[in-house]
Amino acid sequence: MNKINKDKLKALEMEQLKAKYPSMRPELIPLTDWKDTSANALTKCIIFWINALGGQAERISNQGQYRAGKKIPMMDSFKQLPGKWTPGQGTKGTADISATIRGRSVKIEVKYGKDRQSEHQKAYQEAIEKAGGTYIIAKTFDDFVLWYEKFTLHL
Repeated sequence: MNKINKDKLKALEMEQLKAKYPSMRPELIPLTDWKDTSANALTKCIIFWINALGGQAERISNQGQYRAGKKIPMMDSFKQLPGKWTPGQGTKGTADISATIRGRSVKIEVKYGKDRQSEHQKAYQEAIEKAGGTYIIAKTFDDFVLWYEKFTLHL
């Protein structure tokens, strides 16, 4: 992430914290060390940016869960039966972030490093775009900010 965008994030955060803690001296307010060095960090930056600028954004999780098998008592120990994977209950391929920006539905898929869209994610993107929504793939925070500024310029 370039210094300009990092400084913008910090300025937005400072604005919010000064409003929340009006009696605190600004130099004593601790700020987040914003980074986009992982998918999780990039997701946090994007969500904060959208929400701080008057939009609404939230992380969507559709991850399944591993459920350990039962333990069966044996003579002096236990036998662990195999567990199973329970799939997530949401729509397959759903985007990582669901947002509303100036009244427009936007779905954001975060891809970090060599990560690529699955077939389910491609089908989800097609469905969103067919319905008139906007779907983007964010690989870096700098690229996201460029997209955001261009997108909001025309609204």
